[in-house]
Amino acid sequence: MSDFCILCKAPLKYLDSPKVMRCEICGKSFEGHAVCENGHYVCDACHASPAEGVVRSVVLNSSSKDPVDIADEIMASSFVHMHGPEHHFIVGASLLCAFCNTYGEADLENALNAVISRGKKVPGGFCGMAGCCGAAVSAGIFLSVILKATPMSKEEWALSNRMTSRCLEVVSRLGGPRCCKRDSYTTILAAAEFLREELGKPLNISDEILCSHFGENAECLKVECPYFTNSC
Repeated sequence: MSDFCILCKAPLKYLDSPKVMRCEICGKSFEGHAVCENGHYVCDACHASPAEGVVRSVVLNSSSKDPVDIADEIMASSFVHMHGPEHHFIVGASLLCAFCNTYGEADLENALNAVISRGKKVPGGFCGMAGCCGAAVSAGIFLSVILKATPMSKEEWALSNRMTSRCLEVVSRLGGPRCCKRDSYTTILAAAEFLREELGKPLNISDEILCSHFGENAECLKVECPYFTNSC
């Protein structure tokens, strides 16, 4: 979720245990881990819904072969929050777009539908609540879609899990607290390295990644983040 409530901008509080709450936007009751100081709760679906349209538009129209550039274009939209479960499909979608533009090995629209659908199943706060960053999971989702992996696959199953494992390890080295932008960039870099080493399919990656979102992040690591620059 964002640092602040998307309805009233009050700070969010994370709960020690999940609680069934009513979403202020759609009115449905869901089990959640975060509520703002004024008692507002917004479910993952409503939080991520505006970003989904941005992802679809960018991915289906971009000719870029650089997943970082693609992710930056998506995350520049005002519909994408600083933090939130939308990053659980933004990462996979950016990798998918760059991979297809480079190698053309998948039906982009159908593959994108799968990446988004699977990514939306990873709840907000998963990095802290389950010890598994959703950005890393998103990279594994991307590869499982590309390889058409299933629970019954052999090498495809192994590769998809190793992709997630590689990304999760690299993300974890930077420590917390979470930053969806930092974790997304780190995952994309680790995923690109994995593709080159394990599949022999390198992607074009930006030489330098400079985050322009740090001003929105109250918990930014500043100079301890490899993407921080105070000149943005």
